[in-house]
Amino acid sequence: MKPYAWQVRVYYEDTDAGGVVYYANYLKFMERARTEWLRSIGIEQDELMQNRNVLFAVRSVHIAYKLPARFNDLLAVTVEPLVLKPASISFKQSITQQHDNTHLLASADLNIVCLQADSFLPRPIPKDLFKEIESAC
Repeated sequence: MKPYAWQVRVYYEDTDAGGVVYYANYLKFMERARTEWLRSIGIEQDELMQNRNVLFAVRSVHIAYKLPARFNDLLAVTVEPLVLKPASISFKQSITQQHDNTHLLASADLNIVCLQADSFLPRPIPKDLFKEIESAC
């Protein structure tokens, strides 16, 4: 599957005292991009939680920071599903400057798990949902 790309503008509130994006905000940008990827394939997370007792949570993340993003930069955040398992999805994500897509700012490998929304216990991805995600991968 071609990686899904989502754009985000860096606002003043995203930066630290040094004038660059605060390190934790890269993870927020990646979270938003995964939400938009799900939305692009017809899956709304609030509906999963309310109607199906399903939610997705980050189990692990390994992130590497390469270059800083600064106030007013337009960024491209990519989402690339790598491995779909019965109860988890592994992703590769990257953040580049939108104007040239050649300057890699950050990259991450993430593992997302499926949980029961009411108990936060692990559960398999429902079969029909699994098929929807699989067809998008």
